[in-house]
Amino acid sequence: MEEEMRFIIITGLSGAGRTLALRIFEDHGYFCVDNLPPALIPKFAELCRQTRKNKIALVIDIRGGDFFDHLFESLKSLKNMGYSYEILFLDASDEVLIKRYKESRRRHPLAPERRIIDGINLERKKLEPLKAASNVIIDTSYKTPAQLKEEIVRRFIETEKETGLLINLVSFGFKQGLPLDADLVFDVRFLPNPFYVDELRMLSGNDPRVREFVMNCPESQKFLEKLTDLLKFLIPCYIREGKSQLVIAVGCTGGRHRSVAIVNELASLLRKEGHKVIVEHRDENSGGGEKDEL
Repeated sequence: MEEEMRFIIITGLSGAGRTLALRIFEDHGYFCVDNLPPALIPKFAELCRQTRKNKIALVIDIRGGDFFDHLFESLKSLKNMGYSYEILFLDASDEVLIKRYKESRRRHPLAPERRIIDGINLERKKLEPLKAASNVIIDTSYKTPAQLKEEIVRRFIETEKETGLLINLVSFGFKQGLPLDADLVFDVRFLPNPFYVDELRMLSGNDPRVREFVMNCPESQKFLEKLTDLLKFLIPCYIREGKSQLVIAVGCTGGRHRSVAIVNELASLLRKEGHKVIVEHRDENSGGGEKDEL
């Protein structure tokens, strides 16, 4: 029996990590091509089928110029030919992208004679429809190469033979900005703040003392009760709709105490329900305080 072909389309903002992502897939046995003109995708898929290449990763981006405008037409043809595909969109904040361009001393491909931010803004606008159609969006603003590799492996490589919904729980600090790939965002700044307790200030929500402080609050228990009820309703709906990953972000001011403790508790509850859950504490060690709490 012929193995089903798996296509991963890697796209996103210039400077957000597309080349690194392609190397990660290549290291895991994917046949990889960078900057393939979208119009050639259907013919390329047929060639891969004839040569029995069943795992393919393609980087498609605005470097193709006018060719990029044919992407959705080519993807429709790919689907009509009976091939399925997934779109991985890599994003990052404007500030981080500008810093990366400055460090590499490169010009933005859409604004070679203008400011970098002009190119970023134009690229975001061009990529809006593709981002909306993406299966997975990863914000690389705060990720090291090792962390990006770990997330791609978890979301794609480890799930190749798995079914069901993969739930990513992310704790974060509003001071550092929202996770760009979040599907659901919850604000726990209404809970008592361990920052104002001297012996807890320098600890994180992973410490049992901080966990006890946060969870002893009746509002914490009530919040988790209502949140789990909501997720029990939503998760089957997402599965029926065909969603493969769900990113739930929980934020406090600095991302060190309350959000970390709540995410850990939520992960435990969801795992007891049989869900596959991955936890990331994005800002636990960012050094952000919570002084200007509501």
